[in-house]
Amino acid sequence: MIRTLLGRVGLVATATCAATLLTAAPAAAHGADAPDGTDYRTRTTGVAPARPRLEVRVIEAGARLELTNRTGRPIEIIGYSGEPYLRVGPDGVFENGRSPATYLNRTITGDTSLPPEADPAAPPDWRRIDDGTTVRWHDQRALWQESTPPDVVRAAPDREHRVRDWAIPLRDGADPVQIRGTLDWVPPPDAYTWWAVTIVGLLAVGALGLLAAAAPAGARAFSALGALLVVGGAVAVLYPVGREVDAGAQGVGAVLVGLLSGQIWSLLTGLGAIAAGCYALARRPAADFAVALAGACLALFAGVANAAVFARSVAPVPWSPEIARVMVAVALVTGAGATAAGVLRLHAASRAVPRPPRVERAATAEGG
Repeated sequence: MIRTLLGRVGLVATATCAATLLTAAPAAAHGADAPDGTDYRTRTTGVAPARPRLEVRVIEAGARLELTNRTGRPIEIIGYSGEPYLRVGPDGVFENGRSPATYLNRTITGDTSLPPEADPAAPPDWRRIDDGTTVRWHDQRALWQESTPPDVVRAAPDREHRVRDWAIPLRDGADPVQIRGTLDWVPPPDAYTWWAVTIVGLLAVGALGLLAAAAPAGARAFSALGALLVVGGAVAVLYPVGREVDAGAQGVGAVLVGLLSGQIWSLLTGLGAIAAGCYALARRPAADFAVALAGACLALFAGVANAAVFARSVAPVPWSPEIARVMVAVALVTGAGATAAGVLRLHAASRAVPRPPRVERAATAEGG
């Protein structure tokens, strides 16, 4: 029976991994190629001349800009060749199908191929893309897209550097306006330190797992492990919520749509870990199996999947990168620790099952 349970763990984990890989491409698209972390910090310093009720902010760890226009007038965002690129106003958001920026800004992969209709000198071909007053877009003027860092960074990578001041032209009727901002290099953290802290935490939770597999203190230790798993699950839910907020989602409905369309595995992992932790706290039957499976998914989908923040100075969440790294470490520690504890308890249970004596088995065989 125990072997059957362990087999189920492997089968379910394998199926979950396969499903995640199959759905990875559309899931990653939810945030328009939002990075898991970066070492370049993009900031806006304002709009000049100032325009009341015109708001601009950086989202997705600097990968995109967001402009909200509540002025009641249409505002145009100007492309790389001085052509109208986007227009946002009371009648919605429009994209110029003849602007090269329309095609160059769709990803941040550096693809510079353009279709024949991209002609910055041609009259604008406006196409409505949204009914609201907010537009989000990639803009190469606010990013560093080279494969190698700037010369100043290569000379002193352990220091913060101003890469450039940038400006994106707008047009308010006939009046020229600019979004202004800065792009800085921020030295990344020491990833080895964060991994070392994580490993120490794994060992500590692993020791709790050993206690959970032993009697008479096993029940209390397993309950404590369940409480840790609830905490890890809550972190796993909160982290993707933060990513959606950082990607521009406003309001509970928008966050839920983003989670269900692009962060579904992180959400399910967190909720599953919370449920398994409560299962362990209630000391329900088969809690060992639930804890082992939920812990493995938590470590993989909420921990390893976001571990890039250990080596990046800017995280795609609205709080500090240090908090982001702590949250990922908590998901790794509680997930891996819960997996170890669940497996240890399953193994201990299998050894505790009494076996019939050999004599009885032989007698049964002769009688048959």
